[in-house]
Amino acid sequence: MKRGLPAAVEVSPREALELMARGARLVDVRDAPELLAGTVRGAIHIARCELMQRVAGCAPDTSATLLLICASGVRSRLAATQLAALGYSDARSVAGGLARWQREGLPVESSRATGDPDWERYARQLALPEVGEAGQRRLMDARVLLVGAGGLGSPAALYLAAAGVGHLTLVDDDRVERSNLQRQVLHRDAAAGESKVLSGVATLRALNPSVEVTGHDVRLSEANARELLACQHVVIDGSDNFATRYVVNDACVALGIACVHGSVFRFEGQVSVFWPGRPGGAGPCYRCLYPAPPPPELAPSCAEAGVLGVVPGIIGLLQAAETLKLLLGAGVPLVGRLLHYDGLRGRFDEFEVPRDPLCPACAR
Repeated sequence: MKRGLPAAVEVSPREALELMARGARLVDVRDAPELLAGTVRGAIHIARCELMQRVAGCAPDTSATLLLICASGVRSRLAATQLAALGYSDARSVAGGLARWQREGLPVESSRATGDPDWERYARQLALPEVGEAGQRRLMDARVLLVGAGGLGSPAALYLAAAGVGHLTLVDDDRVERSNLQRQVLHRDAAAGESKVLSGVATLRALNPSVEVTGHDVRLSEANARELLACQHVVIDGSDNFATRYVVNDACVALGIACVHGSVFRFEGQVSVFWPGRPGGAGPCYRCLYPAPPPPELAPSCAEAGVLGVVPGIIGLLQAAETLKLLLGAGVPLVGRLLHYDGLRGRFDEFEVPRDPLCPACAR
């Protein structure tokens, strides 16, 4: 306790229950994963690390009685002392916390309800202030479409499913080949010859049954792109050819959707976020960077040029990270920036990508 601050006033669990019946507010300052142990009916959950920033929103009257509870009574005492320093004249800690509350047989209800995050599964990211319960709910409600279930789409899809992104859609018309398995970790040896979409959907559902996964065993084209991409929050472009990349870009521009681009070549890869429709800060699109595709001889396929299997893994994970940032509204996305990875030198370089005022796709 800081010198000069008064000791927190403590009340017993039964006294707290009586105060709540008379209108006192109870704030549970435990971290989100701890809510698995149950909560007190009517309690407001604000993790202690967020209390100073959020308390005014739920308790604007600094003269009202405010009760704080944690697991054992230690954090709630510290929280009550901090609130007193903020001007809350009647902040009290529940002695012994939830552990004593339960020992005394007072009512506790499960924190789990239909639509609640899986606290245990997502415990480590729920503990992040940038995520928390509100962020996890945003992820659960989000829709992400992945173009390609190959080297880039595989790691991106796996980690988005693991993070609890609620609706994932795979679009790919290819079949699993054994030569894919060195880098396309979404698929298993037994899936050779099977549709990549069917294989990928099965893997993702097994990884996280709470995520809704759908697949379209089709090639993305100008004829179907807008229909497939409609209602998506983010599109991950993991395609391996320029024709599809331009189709994805143009559809995303038309629909105002952020496109998280990735590409690989041998030991190198790059990732960026193309989003001309970004609110408050429009970025470039893919055509701003590459107005036209290069000649075929300058764009060999992985089969022709080769690729180190971990490189698409690294780039695909960066695409997943950018997607999660976009969905959470956290950090600074790679809008207007291209991140280049050189695996042989173990080096990342960043380049600015300005909007092209004459771009045929987004300069309208």
